[in-house]
Amino acid sequence: MRIDWHVHINDPKYIGPPYWPSVVPMAVEDVLAAHELAELDRTVISNAVHYIRHMDDPKEALTAIESSNRYLAKCRDDHPEKFVCMATCVPNAGDEMLKEFERAVKQDDARAVIINSSHKGHYPDEDAARPFWRLAAELDVPVFIHPGDATTPAMADYRLASSIGRPADNCLSLARLIVRGIFEQLPNIKIVGSHLGGGICEVIGRMDYAYDLMDFSVFLGPYEPLLIKHSPSHYLKMMYFDSACYAAPAAECCLKTVGEDHFLFGTDSPPMVPLKLKGLKMMDQIGMTDNQYKKVMGGNAARLLKIT
Repeated sequence: MRIDWHVHINDPKYIGPPYWPSVVPMAVEDVLAAHELAELDRTVISNAVHYIRHMDDPKEALTAIESSNRYLAKCRDDHPEKFVCMATCVPNAGDEMLKEFERAVKQDDARAVIINSSHKGHYPDEDAARPFWRLAAELDVPVFIHPGDATTPAMADYRLASSIGRPADNCLSLARLIVRGIFEQLPNIKIVGSHLGGGICEVIGRMDYAYDLMDFSVFLGPYEPLLIKHSPSHYLKMMYFDSACYAAPAAECCLKTVGEDHFLFGTDSPPMVPLKLKGLKMMDQIGMTDNQYKKVMGGNAARLLKIT
């Protein structure tokens, strides 16, 4: 079975200006064409709702997310043999947002939930987000952490906000969840980091020495409150990661770091339609055995999403 974990459909209400500089190639027709191009068995559709960063009213953001959740469920209902849908949620946005998350899972049969690595400066490890994590564990759905829109003036040029800023924020978000003890509090929670986790597998050794050399590293700053019992790499291997990166050595690093049972095929295409086949062909270049290939290309996603 071939399952692409990382594909986006944008709610038509928010698919162009003023929410985007131009119309984005994330319509259902784009996804169906890519599905056929890559000869997929299932496409997992999600919406990172980047446009809600323009919404200052929490009620407006909630309305936009509910609209997106219902639209993706309709897309799945229209193509049940091709699509599996995720819900979208902002984890620290209060009870009404959590009610919508629960509704999308129980009524719309969303099989996972996508959250942004940060939203308006808030990260999902914050205490205000703990009810979200408890609900995700109770509902037994994986949480897909996707880059938000953390930027600095230095990222304004050359599309660096997308190519560098978003993965960097993803890495920071996952790192904070590890050191803030998410797996100590909820050891069975299923977390999937997009884009190889934004490079976290490359820097995990640095996270380890910050913990393992606790006394020697005092000059680097505090490490408190201490909420974990093992080195960060212990918890990293409890996470899952998708392959959307388009660079075989980087993907192979992630595969070897977390193992084939925790690695998922994903392309982030659409919106990046020309990258569909590049992301697919890359999977033949990272040294997998036939058994590993079957797990990574669909078996692991099927298990997480309860596809039989």
